[in-house]
Amino acid sequence: MSSELFDAIQYLEKEKGIDKDILMEALEAALISAYKKNFKSATNVRVDLNEDTGSMHVFARKDIVEEVEDTQQQIAFEEAKQLDPNYELGDVIEIEVTPKDFGRIAAQAAKQVVTQRVREAERGVIFNEYIDREEDVMTGIIQRKDPRFIYVNLGKIEARLPEGEQMPTEQYNVHDRLKVFVTKVENTNKGPHIYVSRTHPGLLKRLFEMEVPEIYDGTVEIRSVAREAGDRSKISVYAANPEVDPVGSCVGQRGQRVQTIVNELKGEKIDIVAWSEDPVVYVSNALSPSKVVEVIVNEEDKATTVIVPDYQLSLAIGKRGQNARLAAKLTGWKIDIKSESEAKEQGLLSEFTQEEDSYSDIDEDLFE
Repeated sequence: MSSELFDAIQYLEKEKGIDKDILMEALEAALISAYKKNFKSATNVRVDLNEDTGSMHVFARKDIVEEVEDTQQQIAFEEAKQLDPNYELGDVIEIEVTPKDFGRIAAQAAKQVVTQRVREAERGVIFNEYIDREEDVMTGIIQRKDPRFIYVNLGKIEARLPEGEQMPTEQYNVHDRLKVFVTKVENTNKGPHIYVSRTHPGLLKRLFEMEVPEIYDGTVEIRSVAREAGDRSKISVYAANPEVDPVGSCVGQRGQRVQTIVNELKGEKIDIVAWSEDPVVYVSNALSPSKVVEVIVNEEDKATTVIVPDYQLSLAIGKRGQNARLAAKLTGWKIDIKSESEAKEQGLLSEFTQEEDSYSDIDEDLFE
């Protein structure tokens, strides 16, 4: 066998990152298969490949027995002793059986098997490379589309963007560059499959990590994300250091940091609120931009009743209930919103709050 084959194996290891040992095992298996097929042999054989000389030898492995019942699998003890007097019953003897024209036959038969193993090894390399990118953001280029998926080229593989993970406000065109969130990497019989998303809350989280250094280095933490992709999102942030403004860090000078993310998400509105372990404060913040008069907490049911000024009721609830829905998802608390006048009728307002209201009325009267 020509040493060029071994040169090709070294090339594949260097250029494609496929372990040479894997290729050598595949080649040995292919040559054993070719020998048995072309020479109609059921003998247990071993192939010895010598990289230095580029040679190949085939050895038949036979058990040494007293009486031979299968000539392909066994050899008589007396015959083995003639080859080497040190052999004993029960030993395994190897006899070279390399045919003269085996190189040509083996090369033809092995080509398909080796190609298949190379393809499998390549798939394994690709899978191992991308499995570490699960729940990460990658940039790709749209290659093609069909009714079920948009196919995004990530470099060595095409990722699948399912219809349900596409933003309803976006137009996807071939050759467009796109940031996507890797949701799943799986190894299948047809090779690795990668699924990506544009609607996953993780995309928003990763974009903030990429854009805000304070989040990347851990100074500011993202505690929760609630998202209705393409329309509006809320994100809660926290900083252990009281001197750090977590919301301001995310917004950036003149809103540049958050605006970069808004642009990437094609105009999706993003509310950034401060996280708090106090549900009263947290729920109040989460209902931004609405003002909150009072929050009544029911710890047992993890529910809150939020009272807002009458003129802020529609703002607090939001279009089609979106603001309240996102706030509840963000905080993990049930939120029931009532107007101030409704809360007074039901006797929900505390005396302290009502006193504050009366003082504010007096102040307003003084200024009129």
